[in-house]
Amino acid sequence: MRRVLRGAAYALLPAEVVLAVLLVAGVRVPGAVLMGAEVVVLALTAAGVVAYVRLRRRGLAWREAGLELVPEPVVRLIGHELRLMVSLVRWVARRPHGTGPGLRAFGHARDQAAYLYGFAFVCVVETVGMSYVLGSWPVAHAVVLVLDVYTVLFVLGLHAASVTRPHVLGDGVLRLRQGGHVDLSVPLERIAAVRHEPRFSHEKEDGLLTLAVASQTSVTIELAEPVTAVRLLGARHPVRLVRCHADDARGLTEALLRALPRERTAPSPVPERPA
Repeated sequence: MRRVLRGAAYALLPAEVVLAVLLVAGVRVPGAVLMGAEVVVLALTAAGVVAYVRLRRRGLAWREAGLELVPEPVVRLIGHELRLMVSLVRWVARRPHGTGPGLRAFGHARDQAAYLYGFAFVCVVETVGMSYVLGSWPVAHAVVLVLDVYTVLFVLGLHAASVTRPHVLGDGVLRLRQGGHVDLSVPLERIAAVRHEPRFSHEKEDGLLTLAVASQTSVTIELAEPVTAVRLLGARHPVRLVRCHADDARGLTEALLRALPRERTAPSPVPERPA
């Protein structure tokens, strides 16, 4: 049943896209075709709900049941979009995520604010311009307006996610985050060395995780044992070296050095030629 549902969903998605393009282009689509498409969508949704309930009754957790019906990359993309929208609410309410008593938060969004605000402003100007150009085509105007408004919210959500999801140190764990798509917990006992190291160029190498902000990193963390990082679409890879950025990079470095076991409190030597 799960295979049938996935196959039907993959076949239905391009058909829905074609119908949307025809409607935006002003092509008259027979009412029977539109009605049939909506009936199929409703039937597929109902079948998915039934399958989900059956999987839950078999003892699967809600996430496991969802992954049985929907590919993991799709689930992770949807989750990322939801985190961005929730981050907007948290940003307005000034309620950061994952912080609390006994935990130290280190922000990392300051250096990206200017260009993300600029990008959002450009999107707003484009929204106004397209609304004026498409004023004579109501359907196209409505579709493009929804997409443009969502794009503005998406850009603001990227910044809001960085603001409300800072790096967090406490309870024997360093939690490194980037926007709504990276959340890596590093046990302090696995950290071999840490240093303040500003870098503006980043090479690719095995075992390296780069969490750059505005194309820069400022803290380098070497691990004695690898930790598993999860990419946006679900790919997993071991990490032995992490380069990240913090608004107060020296403060994060000093806090980590104080939190590490005494035999590891000496920072590793800084390269002679900083990048």
